[in-house]
Amino acid sequence: MTFKQTMRSAFMGILSGNPQEEPMHYGEVFATWSFLLTAKGAVAGYQTMLNHAGDEDLQKLLVEAKEHCQQEMKQVETLLKENGIGLPPTPPERPNARIEDIPVGARFLDNEIAATLSADIAAGLVACSTIMGQSIREDIAMMFGQFHTQKATLGGKVLRLNKEKGWLIPPPLHYNKSEDC
Repeated sequence: MTFKQTMRSAFMGILSGNPQEEPMHYGEVFATWSFLLTAKGAVAGYQTMLNHAGDEDLQKLLVEAKEHCQQEMKQVETLLKENGIGLPPTPPERPNARIEDIPVGARFLDNEIAATLSADIAAGLVACSTIMGQSIREDIAMMFGQFHTQKATLGGKVLRLNKEKGWLIPPPLHYNKSEDC
């Protein structure tokens, strides 16, 4: 057997069979670790935003976003632990506060919270797509495909809320002038 045949056989042995037995490549390690770090920060942020949010519908979406992040964290932590990768630090839980106890000038407004949530979801969609695209392990790509679907669904709910509450500020709208004639 030639060197080329030996290397090909060894390479195919690593990347065939059960994906959980395949090693993660450095890109997968960095992306999943970074995703976990970001999700942990998002949970702390959503806990804080819940203290500031006055709108009940917005509060429900923040709770849903926080629960999604916590579910994602469990799955990614399991993946990293199974592959011998250290976990990023977890911020401390935020205490509950009454909105009345937060001074008006120091409080985030509901429309600002909704805009932040929208931006977080958009960034999460990009992150999930990136990880899916760079993964060679099918289980990792599928996991982030699931996360992507959940984020897209939540993003639709937040968009609908932004429109219903009048919080959405669209960019300048373009009308095709040829249709006006």
